Amino acid sequence: MPTQSFAGSPFPVRPDLTEAHERAWAAIAAPGTWLTGAQRVAVSAEIRYARDCAHCARIKAALSPNTVEGAHDTLGTLGAAQAELVHRVVTDPGRLTEKWSASMLAKGVSEGEYVEIVGLVAMVMIMDTCHRALGLALRDLPAHAAGEPSRYRPPGARKKAAWLPLVEPEDAVESDGPLYPNPKAGYIYRGLSLVPQAVRDYTALANCHYLPGEYVYQFGTSIRAIERPQVEILAARVSAMHQCAY
Repeated sequence: MPTQSFAGSPFPVRPDLTEAHERAWAAIAAPGTWLTGAQRVAVSAEIRYARDCAHCARIKAALSPNTVEGAHDTLGTLGAAQAELVHRVVTDPGRLTEKWSASMLAKGVSEGEYVEIVGLVAMVMIMDTCHRALGLALRDLPAHAAGEPSRYRPPGARKKAAWLPLVEPEDAVESDGPLYPNPKAGYIYRGLSLVPQAVRDYTALANCHYLPGEYVYQFGTSIRAIERPQVEILAARVSAMHQCAY
C-alpha cells in the first residue's frame, strides 16, 4: 500500500489537498484531547474494519437496528462500547438516537471520547472515500506518536441543542483556541466543539474538500474547478447517500 496520500493517482491532485491529507494523518497519529496517539490510530483502523462487519450489515438491513442481536466483528483493540460507537457511526448513522447515544455513555465512553471518536470517523472517511473515488489503495495508517492527551474541556460547554454538550460561539473563551469562522457559525461547526482540537482538525480537512467557511455563503463565488451550483449538487447527493441528518 502507498505510504503517501494520492501516490500513483491517475489524475492531478491539487497540492493543497495533498497537504491537507498529510496534516490530517499527522494529527490523527498525535495524542488528542482524550485519546492517546495509539488509541486514535486504533480507532482509525476500526473505522476501516467496520465497513465489512457482518453484524453491521445485518443491522443496516433490519427494519429496526434494535431488533438485531449479536456482536460486531472487530479488531479487538478497542473496548466494546468504543467499537460499537465506531461501527454504528460508520455504517448506520441515519438511525442513531439520543437513547442510543446515552447508552454509549452508560457503557463507559466519556463525552469527550465520544466526540473525539466521531471527529476521527469524519476525517478518516473523508480521506478514504477520496482515495476510493480516485481508484487508489488506501493510505497506510500512520505510526502513532508518543505523549499524553491534553484532557482539555471547554469551560463554556453545555448541553443545549445536541445530545452532548457543545460550545456556543458566545460561550467560547480564549483557552479554547480558534473554533468558528464567524460568530454565527452553524451547528455543522459546533457539533464537535466539546473537543476544540477536533473542530480544528476536521475543519482544516473539510475546507480543502469543500469550501473554507468564509466562502460558504458567497453563493456567486466559485473557487474550485467546477461552478458553485455543481459543487452543491454533488454535496447534496453525497450527503443523502451517507445519511447526513444535518
